[in-house]
Amino acid sequence: MDRVCHSEIPYSEKDRADKFYQSVFGWQIMPAPGEIPYSFAITNPVDETMCPVEPGGINGGMYLRSEEAGSKSPVIVIEVESTEQRMKDVEAAGGSIVFGPHPVGDMGIYAQVRDSEDNIIGLWQPLQGKH
Repeated sequence: MDRVCHSEIPYSEKDRADKFYQSVFGWQIMPAPGEIPYSFAITNPVDETMCPVEPGGINGGMYLRSEEAGSKSPVIVIEVESTEQRMKDVEAAGGSIVFGPHPVGDMGIYAQVRDSEDNIIGLWQPLQGKH
């Protein structure tokens, strides 16, 4: 069974969104390394690899809302063994591909798909040892 491993929240104004989630929920918002305009939303204690240390906990990300990004609403991300296989499964079940798969540094492979109900779902394939 594939599990939910991450969440993503699009924003229109970064500083306003950061302030909201920090003040309301106490989340730590930190920029992701590299050139992409993406922030990590730390919602649980993490280890040195940024993975949650409490069972059942997931962290998230925040990104600038845009047509290219695909979603106007929060996105759940599901960890899969193979993004390419799950993308085929989605299409076979009546869904469609939004984008991907794309490598994300040395961490994993990411894609977004649209389900049968017009929701966007992220697919995350971690690279060896990068859960």
